[in-house]
Amino acid sequence: MNATTVSAPADAGLTFRHATHADVDTLVALVESAYRGDVSKQGWTTEADMLGGRRTGPDDIVACIDRARSVILIAERVGESGNELIACAHVAVEDGAGYFGMFSVQPTQQGGGIGKIVIAEAERVVREDWGLPAMRMTVIDIREELIAFYERRGYRRTGIKKPFPYGDARFGEPKRDDLRFEVLEKAL
Repeated sequence: MNATTVSAPADAGLTFRHATHADVDTLVALVESAYRGDVSKQGWTTEADMLGGRRTGPDDIVACIDRARSVILIAERVGESGNELIACAHVAVEDGAGYFGMFSVQPTQQGGGIGKIVIAEAERVVREDWGLPAMRMTVIDIREELIAFYERRGYRRTGIKKPFPYGDARFGEPKRDDLRFEVLEKAL
């Protein structure tokens, strides 16, 4: 399963593959750059104003890779020095549906349509490879711009809220006390 390579639309110049343990450090760096610190502020997906600390770590990445019916999709583009990691997303089977998370696009590459292509590939995996009827994700509910992005892609707010894991540094260091997750869902 890890050797899967799928071509994305030619205009994007992306190829997809499933992450392996050799990708762990590169994936941690990509996810951190998309969500935390000053580098993340170059893109629009930053959480730096609401969360500090880590977004993910090697332990999280390895757990996703090793878990049954779970992959981290890697989107790469061939560059002068070989393949360049452009984006990633964790896709797994959870409660009879696909789960989409850890979605990260290099901050300097955001806003150019790469995210839409990665989401489409994740949905294809869930629908065609795993035969599941829906995709779900959790989003911090105050991230209205991000929720609107997903709604434009056919996701709907379910109204199901989940508490933010305050006090668990694996999920970051909150800078505000009103964080919680909302479940979004799309029928495939």
